[in-house]
Amino acid sequence: MRSYIPTINISSLLDGKFISKKSKKTIQEIRKACVEVGFFQIVGHDLKTSDIKNICSVGNKFFNMKNKYKRKLSPKKWNRKNKNVYRGYFPNDVNGKEGLDLGDLKVSKKYSNNIQNQYIEYLNLQKCFKKNSIKKINNYFDDIFNLSEILFKSIIVYYKKDPSISNQAFSRLKTLSTLRFNYYPNQIKPVEISKQDGVALGCETHVDSGIFTVLYQDKKGGLQVQNRKNKKWYNVPFNKKALVVNTGRALEYLTKGKFKATNHRVLWNRSKRMSIPFFFEPSYDFKMNKSFLCGPKIKNTGLIYEKFLNRSLKKFVEYQR
Repeated sequence: MRSYIPTINISSLLDGKFISKKSKKTIQEIRKACVEVGFFQIVGHDLKTSDIKNICSVGNKFFNMKNKYKRKLSPKKWNRKNKNVYRGYFPNDVNGKEGLDLGDLKVSKKYSNNIQNQYIEYLNLQKCFKKNSIKKINNYFDDIFNLSEILFKSIIVYYKKDPSISNQAFSRLKTLSTLRFNYYPNQIKPVEISKQDGVALGCETHVDSGIFTVLYQDKKGGLQVQNRKNKKWYNVPFNKKALVVNTGRALEYLTKGKFKATNHRVLWNRSKRMSIPFFFEPSYDFKMNKSFLCGPKIKNTGLIYEKFLNRSLKKFVEYQR
């Protein structure tokens, strides 16, 4: 079961040049993992273990707060005093887990008001977090965003295109990327029983919306991936030095189905645990056109990513806001 999820050392990609023999070999390993499995673990990513521990500590402190404090960051559905609809804290009565969805912390209140986009929202984190904790969140968002872009650029290079075109798809202040803290409390009962194999689940079977999801899961694990061919489920093993990466629907679309989004789920577990996924998603106005990767010339047409995402989110209970 452990061998099903490949582990890839991406250190050769971090200089962003993608020209060494080692980097080209690494890109082929990523391609193989995306096409055959849809999931892989990365090491050599340059994020310190201490930084990951720090961000986990920030998340745990937040979820250990009293409910009235956490709801200071809730969307309007759970706190009528707030204007935010998309970002923020949602309680565990939604689907058995608590969550905190954060966009780019570089988005100011003024920018959010001026751009008037449903997904670009300003959250005043000072309502719940100290300045030091906000700094840690901001640094982690920066690091994980840069890492995700390196992975995306490696795919662009695989398609023999200039990696700088990534800038056309991702603009920091317009990106819909989300840093999420998922907290699984002592769940009294599963949120779902798998119709396929009768297994109790703490998170329903689903695929992600974006380009990549880059996840830190704690040692309690529980994440499983479905083999597309035989439909069997495989555990994603815990590795304290690794981050878990999976492909999403946007990447599937841009690669004409070559890099398919893959079903995954989380097993029901009575013990508390937390995971921190980063959903790497394009700018809201990026035009989803298959020519971006697969054509000789990029066409400036297609469904904008905001609408692509909107259709995808309708399937998730926590986004019925």
